[in-house]
Amino acid sequence: MSVLITGIGELTTNSEAAGDALIVDGEQIAWVGQASSAPPADERIDVEGRAVLPGWVDSHTHLVFAGDRTAEFAARMAGKPYTAGGIAVTVNATRQATDAELAEVVRKHVAEALKQGTTFVETKTGYGLNVADEVRSARIAAEHVDEVTFLGAHLVPPGEDADTYVDLVRGEMLDAVAPLVRWADVFCEKGAFDYDQSKAVLVAAKDKGLGLRVHGNQLGEGPGVRLAVELGAASVDHCTYLSQQDIDALASSGTVATLLPACDLSTRQSLPPARALLDAGATVALASNCNPGSSYTSSMAFCVTTAVLQMRMSVEEAVWAATAGGARALRRDDVGVIRPGARADLHVLDAPSITHLAYRPGVPLTHSVWQRGERAI
Repeated sequence: MSVLITGIGELTTNSEAAGDALIVDGEQIAWVGQASSAPPADERIDVEGRAVLPGWVDSHTHLVFAGDRTAEFAARMAGKPYTAGGIAVTVNATRQATDAELAEVVRKHVAEALKQGTTFVETKTGYGLNVADEVRSARIAAEHVDEVTFLGAHLVPPGEDADTYVDLVRGEMLDAVAPLVRWADVFCEKGAFDYDQSKAVLVAAKDKGLGLRVHGNQLGEGPGVRLAVELGAASVDHCTYLSQQDIDALASSGTVATLLPACDLSTRQSLPPARALLDAGATVALASNCNPGSSYTSSMAFCVTTAVLQMRMSVEEAVWAATAGGARALRRDDVGVIRPGARADLHVLDAPSITHLAYRPGVPLTHSVWQRGERAI
């Protein structure tokens, strides 16, 4: 059934398509233009002057987990520094959880995000850190999200030798998980995996036909950006601490700088240099990094608001980064955009323009959401 949506006060398409109306037919956008010249449709919906934009594309989450890290967060707010080691707490809880319990956590957070306009979600493994639990994490994730990333190289499990664990990740673990995922990632950071270890994992994953992603430059300047660009990774995520050389490398590459501002606020670190990246010509995405330890939010609107109010991004730049930018970070051209042939993922704001996302911080502005052509909210 085709649906003509009219009365759009402001239409953000991230494409050459423009107008004040569009037609959804099945799972796709069929037409965009002026309502006065709209072709016939089976149904007509008037959004009464509200703004319409693509659904948020959240290209970085960690949703397959169990347990709670409230105490860690409270300690951090009291002055304890954030380190990568807290991941082990979630690993222990995740290993002890049943499949049903893990699936319910993923389902709950995807539904929570959808209510806020997120229509496309990537999530990672990485809280299993052994073959069996990484495989089941990938399988459970694939049942609930759009894209799955293998992150066996999230942390060296306590008591294990780093190089021996890397051999497991790029060998038996990768062999078992690869058929279930599209991407491989590594936490290239002090306290996690160094340049050589990270490269070994990513090269093995590339040889398996997986796309590459990197967690890098979160806790300080390091080799993450350099490694991502060198290997042609789709994105390097965090980018909190960048040298001018890192910025120049990203600007001259096809690697997207995915910024995770909610994480930086939660860990009381500096916010990433979004303005410098954009001015240099780098491609920037925004994502939630929803996880139980360092960024327990599924609100992409919060990330957009933060980017505008505190990172010197314009509203248009931030919205693009949270939609088309996230799609670029996942090498997708069918989401994060409104044009004929794209997936019909729409976010209708209870506001006349996207400016209200930053103008009215903290106010829930989602009026309705279409996902794959069906009204979901």
